[in-house]
Amino acid sequence: MSVRLRFAPSPTGHLHVGNVRTALVNFLFTRQQGGIFMLRMDDTDAERSTGAFADAIEEDLRWLGLKWDTSAHQSHRTEAYDAAVARLKASGRLYPCYETAQELELRRKVLLSRGLPPVYERTALALTAEDKARLEAEGRRPHWRFLLNREPVTWQDGVRGAVTFDTATLSDPVLVREDGTLLYTLPSCVDDIDFHITHVFRGEDHVTNTAAQIEIFRALGGTPPQFAHFALLTGAGGEGLSKRAGSLAIRDLRARGIEPMAINSLLARIGTSEPVEPFADLAPLVYSFDMATFGRSAARFDPNDLELLNARIVHQLHYSAVADRLPGVTEALWDAVRANLGKVSDALEWLRIVEGPISPVVEDADYLRQAAELLPPLPWDASSWGEWTAAIKQATGRKGRDLFHPLRLALTGKEQGPEMKLLLPQIGPRQVRERLTSS
Repeated sequence: MSVRLRFAPSPTGHLHVGNVRTALVNFLFTRQQGGIFMLRMDDTDAERSTGAFADAIEEDLRWLGLKWDTSAHQSHRTEAYDAAVARLKASGRLYPCYETAQELELRRKVLLSRGLPPVYERTALALTAEDKARLEAEGRRPHWRFLLNREPVTWQDGVRGAVTFDTATLSDPVLVREDGTLLYTLPSCVDDIDFHITHVFRGEDHVTNTAAQIEIFRALGGTPPQFAHFALLTGAGGEGLSKRAGSLAIRDLRARGIEPMAINSLLARIGTSEPVEPFADLAPLVYSFDMATFGRSAARFDPNDLELLNARIVHQLHYSAVADRLPGVTEALWDAVRANLGKVSDALEWLRIVEGPISPVVEDADYLRQAAELLPPLPWDASSWGEWTAAIKQATGRKGRDLFHPLRLALTGKEQGPEMKLLLPQIGPRQVRERLTSS
């Protein structure tokens, strides 16, 4: 059987870089192994899940190039989950509990005050049929917990190595709420079984869940997938990332002019022993993917690193890759300015400077007028700037900054920028003369 992996976002907000890192890791491994990559919308939370968020997630993934082979929505699979609930109830692995949230919290505090772990004590298992009938007559409705075996669960983790977790240290997880709605755990296990998911790669905050989920897989007659839990991605200051807070949302990065491969290049390598490089496409990331390179320490995502990486990618982009985003910018102008851009859209500012009008910065009007009289013959090309400045140097005796800086300021209004030998032909003789003699 070929490998099958899934990215399973909850459509309750926009994707941020932490979510995308999970999607990317799963995508790269799947493509490397020639497997199936599934997009599964975990949208059982009817109150917060929306179609708009689901559409936005798909849009972001397409923009990043993370194309899925198949998809599913948990909201369309309630019959499968109901059947699993019935099966677990029939086998005695799912049992009803009637404690209120307040009662559970009080019991938790009591256990902590005694120095005991706040593990559910399974008091509901002692309830008789009469007890349950009385509680329900009082208006209580049960939530349903999965009966853990309370024994060590072991798996070989793709990042952490051999992991053993004793489920005796865990509370029996609630799988069904009082209102009959399902928590994340059961639908996830059912889907992984039904869709033949072979590997689950996710953040280390799910390690505890994994021990309980392995027991659920087995209780449902399924084979647990292979797990790998990588260290969490944090913000530059070590803070957590939240999609509902809009922290480093992909759509915001896109609006700021960040290239998709800048995001992919950084997220594929951050937290690994591999160097971060500006990759032009996903192919080398697929080829070089290796879960063994992932470290155990939290990886910090610094937006400044992303900006720098973005600039390096922009510098590599061919005109054909950006032409539709830059109306009015010619290939010659793109080639002249791209090495100085942080974002593709910055080229539009240089289009404005080239076409004018601008307000020249004049340091020495007499020097500029003299330079205007020495302009090289047409047509201009990349050698014209050198010919011109050589003539100015010979006529004025100026050199270095005194020679070049006043010319740049007059012709661009900027202290720095692309090489003037490339800009001069773009500005053209008429505007060059006007800017040199405007004062």
